[in-house]
Amino acid sequence: MVAELSYGAALDRLRGAQKTAKGVSLYSRYVNRPLGRRLAAAAYRLRLTPNQVTLVSAVFSFAGVAAVAALPPSWPLALGVYATLVLGFALDSADGQLARLRGRSSPAGEWLDHAVDCAKITALHGAVLIAFYRHFELPAEGWLLVPLVFQLAAVLVFFGGLLTDKLRPRPAARGAGAPQAPPSRLRAVALLPVDYGVMCAVFLLLADERAFRLGYAALCCAYVAFCAAFSVKWFRELSAVNAESAARS
Repeated sequence: MVAELSYGAALDRLRGAQKTAKGVSLYSRYVNRPLGRRLAAAAYRLRLTPNQVTLVSAVFSFAGVAAVAALPPSWPLALGVYATLVLGFALDSADGQLARLRGRSSPAGEWLDHAVDCAKITALHGAVLIAFYRHFELPAEGWLLVPLVFQLAAVLVFFGGLLTDKLRPRPAARGAGAPQAPPSRLRAVALLPVDYGVMCAVFLLLADERAFRLGYAALCCAYVAFCAAFSVKWFRELSAVNAESAARS
């Protein structure tokens, strides 16, 4: 029987088993992953499975989503929604880290993780639409379109990135001593507008209807711009892969 690791030993092992920071925003690199690492070590000591952590993540995330739709704007709502969404996001990182620690990664677990993520993204903007309709004094009905546009852009960014990663050929394995370029800090900063953690932070503005509307709309514009840029980039990358394959044959 394999001896259980202490919390500190589990945390140390997780520090040495992190995914690459390439293509990861500053928030996820320095806030969400470290917080998820601590939650993963705690879940390990509690003998939770990665799928159980995924479901706990869903409980916190959807509690925040439900609160957005059900309650009028206020400071308690803003703080509560932010706390539940951020904790749900950190647990979303913890489930994968726990799976690597236990050596129990599985296609079913990956499917559950992505299904919860997709549902969370879709439901969050749906909740904002409901909140706009029920609780906000909107200056024009056109504001009801903002959550729908945001939802479309967010789902396309999520699904497009996921599918591109699956379709893109795996890079050749590097030698053990081969140097690797450090991840770009500038890119990590540039990706902040499409980091889910930044979206969570926008809900801190829920205490003020106007501030939230403007902050949410500004982030929506950023998502639309990134969605367009990413779509062009991903299509070109996969088109180049197809051209290379045709040239070889």
